[in-house]
Amino acid sequence: MPPHPQSRKCPSTLATSTVPPPNPNPNPNPPPPPPPRRPDRPPVGPSLPPGLLVTTVRSAWTAAWRVMMSQLAPSDPSGRYARPASRFRLAGPSVPRPGGLHLYVGLPCPWAHRALVVRALKGLEEAVPVSVALPGADGSWEFRDPPGPGGGDLAPGRDRVNRRRNLREVYGLRRGGYSGRCTVPMLWDVDRNDVACNESYDIIRLFNSGLNGLAGSPEVDLSPPELEAEIEDWNRVIYPGVNNGVYRCGFAQSQEAYDAAVNELFCTLDMLDDHLSGSRYLCGDRLTLADVCLFTTLVRFDLVYNVLFKCTKKKLVEYPNLHGYMRDIYQAPKVAATCDFDAIMDGYYRFLFPLNPGNIKTAMPSAFMRDALFKPHGRERLPSQGRETLVNS
Repeated sequence: MPPHPQSRKCPSTLATSTVPPPNPNPNPNPPPPPPPRRPDRPPVGPSLPPGLLVTTVRSAWTAAWRVMMSQLAPSDPSGRYARPASRFRLAGPSVPRPGGLHLYVGLPCPWAHRALVVRALKGLEEAVPVSVALPGADGSWEFRDPPGPGGGDLAPGRDRVNRRRNLREVYGLRRGGYSGRCTVPMLWDVDRNDVACNESYDIIRLFNSGLNGLAGSPEVDLSPPELEAEIEDWNRVIYPGVNNGVYRCGFAQSQEAYDAAVNELFCTLDMLDDHLSGSRYLCGDRLTLADVCLFTTLVRFDLVYNVLFKCTKKKLVEYPNLHGYMRDIYQAPKVAATCDFDAIMDGYYRFLFPLNPGNIKTAMPSAFMRDALFKPHGRERLPSQGRETLVNS
């Protein structure tokens, strides 16, 4: 590459050059030099007329948004979000050896959070190791080197069992490969080198009752036989109305779909708040799998869903009973350690590009600071209230 012209040595030119004579009439007050242009600001050139600019950008963005949403959140013809079914359901394997199952999670995900809560309550941390993935810029789940030492069992980092770069590569290890959606939570069968399950409810049922021989707290039962039918009744309310309901609001692709989803969501929350005014938990005075499923959505509500998913009729803190109920579960032994609010907010605000193109993360609500969450809730004094709420709702 030739040197810059100003750096070339040209003896003849240098020898014959002369200094220009001074200006005979210098300006005593010369204008100040122009300010230097900021390097991160592109030069300003001719602009489109404002109306044309807005129309052009709106059209291009709407078309791109619809393409991205069709991949992120498939919908039916009415624009209503249609969550794809989980591909790998649990087939009832025999009880594995310690370490024979490996759990893959992402901390922002409420479905993965269910598995972490039940794993902690049952004392399965040693028996079922975990790898924590981070959301990538393309929407996939990635494994990265931890930023520093420490961080504990739930620190995002490398794939601890298969040593892969991302979750898609892990799914691809199964016999015959895999090209579908690579979701968390995912339970990996280490001995068979295959996906055991990626349906969250199957996983938490297995953790609750299928691994008692490996559990540190086998006496904890979140689905006792006498409450199984009631738990299922609550799940039929909570899943469509709340767990999936917030996603139906945030991923709606028509006004009609959003209006229907937001009305169902807040009707369900109103009913739950009324029920919890007279009952510590959904099924009386006993924590169950139904409570775990509701908790992992409620704990994200004011952080994410109220703002980013347009669930704006009320905040959780405006529901006195639901807010106290959420804090009651948060204060249960080991549960708070499964909640990483910074990771939750990063995962939604900085990586769900179609919903937040500027990647600006909102401020943490003051009600979700640690001191506020550990304030006394007083719910242990509530009487039990059972199935009549479901019957009458």
